[in-house]
This record gives sequence, structure tokens and C-alpha cells, in this order.
Amino acid sequence: MNLKNYIRDVPDFPKPGIIFKDISPLLKSPEALTYTIDKLAEPFSKNKIDAIAGVEARGFLLSSPLALKLNKPMILIRKIGKLPHKTLKISYDLEYGKDTLEIHQDSIIPGSKVLIVDDLLATGGTINACINLINKAQGVVIGVSLIIELLQLSGRNVISKSQTNNIHSIIKY
Repeated sequence: MNLKNYIRDVPDFPKPGIIFKDISPLLKSPEALTYTIDKLAEPFSKNKIDAIAGVEARGFLLSSPLALKLNKPMILIRKIGKLPHKTLKISYDLEYGKDTLEIHQDSIIPGSKVLIVDDLLATGGTINACINLINKAQGVVIGVSLIIELLQLSGRNVISKSQTNNIHSIIKY
């Protein structure tokens, strides 16, 4: 299946000059979504994984079915102020400002092997922050699984400087 047929380009979103990769058409197709979840799981299905971490918000749409498929708990990585219990936080730089992510303090058992799931890798800032947040929670990131990787933005280089080189992307642009 060619998943690129299910990715819509939206020019000038969220700001002029950006071409947003919209996964909504993929989510509308049960066949494409099932195929995507299978492909996200494929390189990690034989690894010892203790939990799946989904990155707000599109990562939630992928990590939930992946967690079910692999029979693992799902961990929420959310923007600041969205989690109701005690949290750990990490702030990081974006190309257009700063952001902060949180995770519940009790969401990871120390030493747990965690797979991070999101829709897209661009500059690597968000995924790198997620890795650092999981490390702060005493988890061990064993990989990152994504639908899309924008190669020209070199996000993989940012991530490989942190704690994992095991980065899997289904589609590369």
C-alpha cells in the first residue's frame, strides 16, 4: 500500500511557507490505518517493550491502537496543563518559540523500555524533548516510530544525539 496517497499537503499551514502533512485522509481509511499500525509495530514487535508513549495530539491516534496491538500500556505525553495528576515537565525550543511537555510522574516504572509514537518527524525538537522527559521519568527509550519523516529538516540528527538511534519512519519526504 502506498501511504503517500493518504497524506494531504496543506500549503501555508500553520504559517506561510510551511506545507503541512495532513494525516486525516489516512485516518478516514480503515485499511490505510490498519496498514499504518502494522508498519509502526513491525520493527519493534520482537523487541522487549514495556510501554508505548503517544505524543499529543496525533500521536495519541496512533499509539492507542499500537498499544492494543502489542498488548502494552499507553503513556500520554501532553502539552503543559493538560494532565490532572502530578507531572514531570520539560521545556524545549521550537523554530517559532518555546513549548513544554508533561508526563504523569507515576506513568513509567523505572527502567521500563518505552517506544515513542508520533505522526511526523520534522526538526526533531518535540521527539528529543519526549526522549528527555522519559529519561527524566527513569524510563529507557528503545525507539521512535513515526508515519512521516521530513528528511530535509534533519530531525533524525537531533534525535540521534540523544539516547536512541532506533528511529523508524514509514514515509520519507
